[in-house]
Amino acid sequence: MSKLTHLDEHGAARMVDVGAKAVTERVAVAAARVDMQAQTLALLASGAHKKGDVIAVARIAGIQAAKKTSDLIPLCHPLMLNAVELDFELDEDNSCVHIEGRCKVSGKTGVEMEALTAVSVAALTVYDMCKAVDRGMAISGITLQHKEGGKSGTWRRDDDGVAPC
Repeated sequence: MSKLTHLDEHGAARMVDVGAKAVTERVAVAAARVDMQAQTLALLASGAHKKGDVIAVARIAGIQAAKKTSDLIPLCHPLMLNAVELDFELDEDNSCVHIEGRCKVSGKTGVEMEALTAVSVAALTVYDMCKAVDRGMAISGITLQHKEGGKSGTWRRDDDGVAPC
């Protein structure tokens, strides 16, 4: 059985020592979803929101969040990210915004937490900017979709959306 790497032999929290690991290119892709009323989505699509371009602000917020992940998640290593990209799809059929974040680094540890943080904060920013017109929005589906690099290699979420146990 696998052990939790952020706990020592006594169960105390610790930052994992990555000093002996090789520097490799690492990529992680995460996703999130913000469900909202159709009128709210139309407001985003038209760019008519009085607070400005919601998607542009959410994109910048997500990028900033990825860069600050080690300040937010106590045992994450600070990383010099090579790239952070966020894509937003306005889904009229389901009245939601799909967010996908991709982070890349050349380093000794992965960027899964940075990608997850990026999409989480981007989704929270959409909520914050639109809450005055739609308090019933729901954020869901914050998931790691794909990661590659490092000793554990490549991992992809199963097609059914469920991570393998």
